[in-house]
Amino acid sequence: MDPAATVAPLASDLHLQGAGLRLAASRHCLPGTAVDATASVLYAHGFGQTRRAWAATAQSLAQHGHDGLAYDARGHGGSDRNAEGDCYTGHQFTDDLIVLAGEQPRPPLLVAASMGGLFGLLAEARWPGLFRAMVLVDITPRWETAGVERILGFMTAFPDGFDSLEHAAERIAIYLPHRRREPGKSPGALRELLREGEDGRWRWHWDPRLVDEFARDSEQHQDDIAEATRNVRCPLLLVSGGRSDLVSERTVADFLELAPHARHVQLADATHMLAGDDNDRFTATVLEYLAELDRTEGTGSSAVQRASSPVTGANP
Repeated sequence: MDPAATVAPLASDLHLQGAGLRLAASRHCLPGTAVDATASVLYAHGFGQTRRAWAATAQSLAQHGHDGLAYDARGHGGSDRNAEGDCYTGHQFTDDLIVLAGEQPRPPLLVAASMGGLFGLLAEARWPGLFRAMVLVDITPRWETAGVERILGFMTAFPDGFDSLEHAAERIAIYLPHRRREPGKSPGALRELLREGEDGRWRWHWDPRLVDEFARDSEQHQDDIAEATRNVRCPLLLVSGGRSDLVSERTVADFLELAPHARHVQLADATHMLAGDDNDRFTATVLEYLAELDRTEGTGSSAVQRASSPVTGANP
């Protein structure tokens, strides 16, 4: 299609079935396209984010003919939370991703940030050919501990919530000083990230159990993720932020040793919140990668065949 076309893509919200619970999702496509759960690009967000983090990129890619499906991970945003007594585990998140990707008629491109990227690597290793390719957004199988501690420190700094949306906006601005607050942009935009309680206070959208049950001990799984990465054969693109405190030259070098067929692009001025810091350059990078994949596949290069059944507890 003509990239200069002015028809605005549609964003439709829906619910999908993950590995045992419902996941909130948004499908981005051009008008006239059937509104269902199929897409050529699947978006997985990072810890503490929602599917809305991909809105600008997904709309732009849809404008170029790449339908997208972005979802809220379990325990995040509009997706269901685990029942009491059912602890959050990495296997559950990975199984959810396998279910969503496995139901696509063709292996999708996975665009995945941070936590989502790690589950993408684990999912592809369990079910080879699950994805056409992967774009890992500022995440490597091994990461810098200080970066994780800073993120969790901010996420747990306000256990009693915020007095107001304005209060939350002020604290976020301190946490992300490099981000300019857009003139005229209301703190009301934070309603996607916060929920108002019966006491009138605003708290994060994610299940607070996620921190202790899942995030705090994530480093013990780095060896498993590294081994999974060694077994991934689909095309890989790592897009890192030059100012990231989670991904460093050391962790990038380690990743490229594990996956020598992978490519690496760095956006020099971006932090770990890469897609939000420099969305135009990030989106352009993904579009260029998609065009490269089309050219490569058009030459008849062999692609990884999707396994007949996943090595997981999920049933796509």
